[in-house]
Amino acid sequence: MAYVLAVVTQFSGGQKEIHIKARGRAISKAVDVAEIVRKKFVQDAKIDSINIDTEEISAENEKINVSTIEILLKK
Repeated sequence: MAYVLAVVTQFSGGQKEIHIKARGRAISKAVDVAEIVRKKFVQDAKIDSINIDTEEISAENEKINVSTIEILLKK
């Protein structure tokens, strides 16, 4: 709910668009935040775009692929 509050606060402060970004296991949380904001708090917010990608991260002499998402909410 802290992320939901942050997004709602930004919209209340006059922002017209908010970018929600997440990687890996946090992707489901980003989707939940966008949906809760849109359905319960800021009904006139719309999902403008969703971008997905994969980042390659080096960890302990090996490369790991990590999924990413960016959700653009507009009011």
